Amino acid sequence: MKKGLLIVIALIITSTAFAQNVISLFNRSNQFFGLMEEQKFNEAYAYFDETAKTQISEENLKQLWEKINASMGKVSSLEAIKSQIQGDFFAVTVEGKFEKDDQNFLLVFNKAEKLVGVFMPPKSSIEAYAKPAYADTALYSEQSNYIKTQAHQLAAVITVPKNVKNYPIVVLVHGSGPADMDETVGANKPFKDLAAGLAAKGIASVRYVKRTLIYANEFGKAFTVKEEVLDDANAAIALAKADPGVDQKNIYVFGHSLGGMLAPRLAVLNPDLAGIILAAAPAQKLTDIIIEQNKYMYAQLNDTTEAGKKQFQDALAEIEKSKLNALGSIKPDSSILGLPASYWVDLNGYDQVATAKKLSKQRIFIIQGGNDFQISEKDYNIWNEALGKKRNVKLKLYPGLNHLLTPQTEKGTSSQYLKSANVSADLIDDLATWIKAKP
Repeated sequence: MKKGLLIVIALIITSTAFAQNVISLFNRSNQFFGLMEEQKFNEAYAYFDETAKTQISEENLKQLWEKINASMGKVSSLEAIKSQIQGDFFAVTVEGKFEKDDQNFLLVFNKAEKLVGVFMPPKSSIEAYAKPAYADTALYSEQSNYIKTQAHQLAAVITVPKNVKNYPIVVLVHGSGPADMDETVGANKPFKDLAAGLAAKGIASVRYVKRTLIYANEFGKAFTVKEEVLDDANAAIALAKADPGVDQKNIYVFGHSLGGMLAPRLAVLNPDLAGIILAAAPAQKLTDIIIEQNKYMYAQLNDTTEAGKKQFQDALAEIEKSKLNALGSIKPDSSILGLPASYWVDLNGYDQVATAKKLSKQRIFIIQGGNDFQISEKDYNIWNEALGKKRNVKLKLYPGLNHLLTPQTEKGTSSQYLKSANVSADLIDDLATWIKAKP
């Protein structure tokens, strides 16, 4: 088979998937470069598989690092940013920023999480982010802040419209996987676009770094969406309420992908919210979404070989293991598709559609892109069938938008995220009109 099938767990958005145990791989990648930076080459060398050690020596590592420092200067930052499956191996991209230049690294791990290769790929083909035309900085200002929970502090930005009093405010909640405050995916920054577009129309927002990006080492054990999403989203809502210019009766949550799936749960936890926005939000169980995504990706591979069919069926069988409703004798931190059993039990016990259906005082706006290859129109139709007749609910399908809410001519694959595109101006107009409308 020419191309390996990915087990896609991408409610995201992101090019980062929890394949195998991405948190562990991220940690090992960051630790490896930490040792290299400290010139502890013997300890860094221990990260390699025994077979790989026959191809590279500790002295090679030292020479490589000296050459990098000589040409690019001292390290400014080195951070794992994404991972993907490549056959039987796991490739982690580490973003490197140095005094004189930038250089990404590709670390390849085997299933035992031992290094089998370190590569310096050519400069990324990802385009630079382009600011949207509607981002008029004369109309708003941005204030740095933090959201705080017990033992955690995450950088946040409050985007505030100028010359507006008693403004509405929207808390932006990410999809799955590690993410920065802009929800950066390739050349796209959907949360940055949304913040600018809404602010230009008199609506403030709060966006923040996701905990899984900053405290990745905490996610190698048992956890649920409470630790991944809910606790920090609640803290962000509290930060929004504390803004002195905010209309306390007009506080909203915008949940994207997994964030949209969890938005009804946040509405229950925060009954004083004016409403929730569900963007590209799964209506099905996470397992069913992953199966759909893999069927789509398999069709894109156009692989009709028997080996390819077997690998696909094996992948589906592995995914089926996530249909877990109770732990029983399974340990909470047992890994299933790279996520702990506790995570699956919690999420499988949550019915987002039924929860949203019970909301009567809070407004709901459900939006979906027709060219979204990660969350399909099938989910939108489930939402529509369950909630379409409720007076507090509005739904809208945007045929030409993708999962990041940017215009695309077809569904395609994640390669489209390498090109810079902005959240649809029409979508932002609709959001602003809905937020400002009288209930």
